[in-house]
Amino acid sequence: MEVKKYLGFGFESNVYLIKSEKIAIIDTGTGFYSKNLMDDLRKEINLEEIEYIILTHEHFDHCGGAKELKEFSNSKIIAHENSSYILEGGINISASFFNAVQPEIEIDLKVKGGEIINLGDIDLKIFYTPGHSKGGICIYEKNSKSLFSGDTVFSYGNVGRTDFFGGDFEELKRSIKMLRSLEIKNLYPGHGEYIIGNGGKHLAMAEKMLDKF
Repeated sequence: MEVKKYLGFGFESNVYLIKSEKIAIIDTGTGFYSKNLMDDLRKEINLEEIEYIILTHEHFDHCGGAKELKEFSNSKIIAHENSSYILEGGINISASFFNAVQPEIEIDLKVKGGEIINLGDIDLKIFYTPGHSKGGICIYEKNSKSLFSGDTVFSYGNVGRTDFFGGDFEELKRSIKMLRSLEIKNLYPGHGEYIIGNGGKHLAMAEKMLDKF
């Protein structure tokens, strides 16, 4: 499995390209820089090769570009069922923070948690991780011990905010405790620096910090 990161500046989420026998994209940013993103992706792949766009949650900075990327790639969009009604309805829970309109995004596969997304030679397992949002998911690849954590947990023990619509501090604590049961080597969060080699340590830092509250 080869992973490359795009965007990730300002309020833009990190966007991850997973290159395997099949290709997946995790999150898409706001869509304000979709042309730049697609130009960069074309240096690595043909957009038509993208099999899946996986959205870690329903906040605009992670999903605003999903509709346009799908149109150019003919890929399938995956999101949690608690995100799907917001995305398909174009409901504004965060787009207005960016002076934008939430596009109506068709979700091809609505997950609950526990599903396996097969990319040919690797499997991505979906974990439902509410707390930062009602539709938050993390994606785990066991061979490389990689966790794509969205805004549930970041590097250096930081965690997602819980004061947005659908946020819940106690749910976030439970989600992170559940993730601690995984063996995590590489941590690919929704914002900021990613960690190669000791990602589990950063998750432990987050759990320890939350246990103080």
